Amino acid sequence: MLTGIRIVFLGGDARQIEVIRKCVEMDGSVSAAGFDKWDAPSPGVNLEQMSAELLSSADVLVLPAVGCDDEGYINAVFASERLQLLEEHIAALPSRAIVYTGMAKSYLRGLCARHSLKLVELLNRDDVAIYNSIPTAEGALVMAIQNTDFTIHGSTSMVLGMGRTGFTMARALQGMGASVKVGVRKQEHYARAEEMGWKPFMTGDLLLHVPEADLIFNTIPSMIINAQVLSRLQRHCVIIDLASAPGGCDFRYAEKRGIKAMLAPGLPGIVAPKSAGIIMANALVQSLSGETSIRGDE
Repeated sequence: MLTGIRIVFLGGDARQIEVIRKCVEMDGSVSAAGFDKWDAPSPGVNLEQMSAELLSSADVLVLPAVGCDDEGYINAVFASERLQLLEEHIAALPSRAIVYTGMAKSYLRGLCARHSLKLVELLNRDDVAIYNSIPTAEGALVMAIQNTDFTIHGSTSMVLGMGRTGFTMARALQGMGASVKVGVRKQEHYARAEEMGWKPFMTGDLLLHVPEADLIFNTIPSMIINAQVLSRLQRHCVIIDLASAPGGCDFRYAEKRGIKAMLAPGLPGIVAPKSAGIIMANALVQSLSGETSIRGDE
């Protein structure tokens, strides 16, 4: 339970609504700013204006999946005005307060460091990343279906990287009847891919394998699909880049060659915001349940 914990939410999208509902359900004292266009606010949520005064009594500050940009602007789809997180806001937080977000950029990290505040990035948790790989893979499959004139079944589908998202992506493609090739960088990943019935290869040999690909799903956040690789692709091949922006594909050269290549970050919040919100909510509640120093009665 979150009884006695004062939680302030600043902005967010449909995912954040699920997190807010969960915190109310767990008996947290919840205030939210940047939600004046929320049509049906959950009972038990105090809708407020963003201010230093609001944050001065917070035990927990919860920011959206991407906390804020490099100028402090917060994604707030339910707000009628832009929200900007400034030094004065962070300075107003009590020293015991914890700041939660999905992932933080340098601006937010710097603010929290200067004021010695604990910053927790939920998307760095293995369990969250694994759960999020499910809507990511589903969203990528939707994009593939919408942008091809052939079936995934029977296609040669290539997954680059065998981390948490890559593994789920490869398994989903296998389930749809694709011939799955997986580019890996570690021998243990090679062995696991082979055990799963996929066709592994080392990414250093990518040039030898890309001519066969009908679909490429990249999860490696570095320039792996470069001009040299793109020059060897079949023209009908579609690339869906799931790596963090700016991705791992030379999109300019892909366009020049007439190859369809799409950067697709943040798919969980786009294709399944309810599920993605529940994943974040459960992780937040689990984390807060282990934090005794922020409870209002201590």
